[in-house]
Amino acid sequence: MYPEEMVKPMRAELSDAGFEELYSAGAVENAIAKSGTTLVVVNSVCGCAARNARPGAKTSLDGEKKPDHLVTVFAGVDKEAVDAARGFMFPFPPSSPSIALFKDGELVHMLERHHIEGRPAELIAENLKDAYAEFC
Repeated sequence: MYPEEMVKPMRAELSDAGFEELYSAGAVENAIAKSGTTLVVVNSVCGCAARNARPGAKTSLDGEKKPDHLVTVFAGVDKEAVDAARGFMFPFPPSSPSIALFKDGELVHMLERHHIEGRPAELIAENLKDAYAEFC
């Protein structure tokens, strides 16, 4: 587990952009069960989260359509919440960072680490905007 002082600025990147931080399995279950669309970002301390995932997720919200709910869990810190979120992302294997879009509790779009790592934030944002156009 990473110390809170280390991850605080990484958490803030998303919470300052309107993402609700989730810390428990119950909070994750409640968030995903909400009607409408929910974007879940599995945040991480890795470089691809800093360069690609967080900026891509934030930029994706600049478009006309966007998810109804924005939430995040932090891998390596919020074990219970991360495990719960990953349970909803089955059959995809656990990866961090990752970004999932749910509609009425069902997984409809998934970006795994291999879709994020090495790709510019703008490409990730465009991928998410395409999913929003279809599902939001």
